[in-house]
Formats: sequence, C-alpha cells, structure tokens
Amino acid sequence: MGIIRSGFNFLAGTVAGVYIAQNYNVPNVKKLVNTAIFFSKHIEGTYRKPKNDRDDDS
Repeated sequence: MGIIRSGFNFLAGTVAGVYIAQNYNVPNVKKLVNTAIFFSKHIEGTYRKPKNDRDDDS
C-alpha cells in the first residue's frame, strides 16, 4: 500500500504543478536564486575586511 499511496501523491503533485505553471504567472525560481547569490557576493565583497599580510604567516 505504501508504494501506491506515495505514487499517487507524486502523480497528484505533478499534475497540480503542471496546471499551476500553465495557468498562472509563476516566477522563475532559478533566476531569483541566481540574483540572490550575485547580490550576496557583491555585499560580501563590499563589506569584507581587507586581508592583512601578517595573517598569511600563521
């Protein structure tokens, strides 16, 4: 029974996802994630403390 129940849940989720993607304006999640990563790298590079030459000799 477990395989049938999990298979039904997977199939129902797939069908619902396809319906929503075709009929509603769903944002591109991959583009949003890439933008967030780029922005976080920019912020990190801007506010990072400068490296000290003495720290490399540890």
